[in-house]
Amino acid sequence: MTIPLSASLASQGIETTATIHSNCGTDQLVGEALARGEGRLAKHGPLVVETGSHTGRSAKDKFIVRDAVTEDTVSWGKVNAPMAEDHFANLKADFFAALGQKQDLFVADLFGGSQPEYRVNVRVINELAWHNLFIRTLLVRPTEAELAGFVPEYTIIDLPSFRADPERHGCRSETVIAVNFSEKLILIGGTKYAGEMKKSVFGILNYLLPAKGVMPMHCSANIGSDGKTAVFFGLSGTGKTTLSADANRTLIGDDEHGWSDTAVFNFEGGCYAKVIRLSEEAEPEIYATTRMHGTVLENVVMDENGELDLDDNSLAENTRAAYPLSAIPNTSKENLGPVPSNVIMLTADAFGVLPPIARLTPDQAMYHFLSGYTAKVAGTEIGVTEPEATFSTCFGAPFMPRHPSVYGNLLKKRIAEGGVQCWLVNTGWTGGKYGVGNRMPIKATRALLNAALDGSLADATFREDPNFGFDVPVAVAGVDSAILDPRSTWADKDEYDRTAQKLVQLFIDNFEEFAAHVDEGVRQAAPHGEVQAA
Repeated sequence: MTIPLSASLASQGIETTATIHSNCGTDQLVGEALARGEGRLAKHGPLVVETGSHTGRSAKDKFIVRDAVTEDTVSWGKVNAPMAEDHFANLKADFFAALGQKQDLFVADLFGGSQPEYRVNVRVINELAWHNLFIRTLLVRPTEAELAGFVPEYTIIDLPSFRADPERHGCRSETVIAVNFSEKLILIGGTKYAGEMKKSVFGILNYLLPAKGVMPMHCSANIGSDGKTAVFFGLSGTGKTTLSADANRTLIGDDEHGWSDTAVFNFEGGCYAKVIRLSEEAEPEIYATTRMHGTVLENVVMDENGELDLDDNSLAENTRAAYPLSAIPNTSKENLGPVPSNVIMLTADAFGVLPPIARLTPDQAMYHFLSGYTAKVAGTEIGVTEPEATFSTCFGAPFMPRHPSVYGNLLKKRIAEGGVQCWLVNTGWTGGKYGVGNRMPIKATRALLNAALDGSLADATFREDPNFGFDVPVAVAGVDSAILDPRSTWADKDEYDRTAQKLVQLFIDNFEEFAAHVDEGVRQAAPHGEVQAA
């Protein structure tokens, strides 16, 4: 439905004669995207689009306005780069001028967060219909009654055609993501990668919620038949979406959540899953969404007959599907669940050193949360010829405006108060590093997770890992015991020991910046690296 919204936008200082397409439904937005040549329909119904040169986030082009509000509340540095107030003023003026020249604008009024007392009202203004469909899919949609009284608190203006001027706007390139917490305005220009919008809302909540005692988390979450919630921390490619989409458990969400006194609640109303080499056998629930009307597929290769090739990475390795939570069977109707009983930290260890599962003490959990470890594999980026460690604080450093210790201390407090059991799960390599060993079998990972979540793993016999000090099960029903001892899976045991020591030292070096902000128990949870006897 196309309705005038110019008066409401004018109250925000936005003057435009464009046709405003406000809070449109899926069918209309798909139709607009097709009519405007923004994408194509695949054989089974999804909208297939390309994002051009930006196939992922432009992390180095994101800035936060440094002013009286943020000066002492943002952790400034490489991740949270500052933008001067006058530069933002120039950028805002140019964005508003660009809006005034558009013939059509798509506006969606949405919620970031599902627990009413902690959600934020977000208005998103797009020049592309498919971007509006994307954000409408990913955030929480208000009811008609809620829309009637909707007043935006934060506004996101997303203009892929906009080209920033580094000198005038105080940015790095023609691409810019500028966040102004004082004006409650986010400007995104020069990129067609739609994920920038959803991560901007994540950043808003990561800034606002700690002051309210709520732990914001880059995690997936689901609920077992016993009514107990599990949360899964992890960076991209570690299995957050895959492992939380379990037909035997109720899905809360796949990426962003808050942990309040009473609930774990999803920040979003949709999922944004990687689909490169997705298989129906391994991930049937997610695979089904790639054959569904309303799903947005980014950079997925499709032939002239509308047939998809999910294995083809010629457009991007980071191919994605955006789909509503309702597309996954057995999802939480309330978009939330009880506070967690289990916390799982996922890592894809391309060094092949970490065991497939380990039990963590609260101090070890905080150590590994602040470390946020995973590894890049050779060949995924130019110049990467060996596995390369990646440490992303809180498993989401690019989205955390406040100091990491704020989030780490919140997590430790929540774990202690709830008696939560914590686990480290390696979905990476076994039998050697990347290029030598093999990817951890997903069936083994699921079996170990199930044992952890149903409580049966607590009865297993554990050994202390000589490198990292955490407890590792010796045997688990349905799992090859050999895989539980990573060293035993390597043909060259000496090479394993050398690789393990290298990884231990990387952890120790990375944690130096946090040592002064944590207590002695957390410092003692660092790996110590006593080499095993051959």
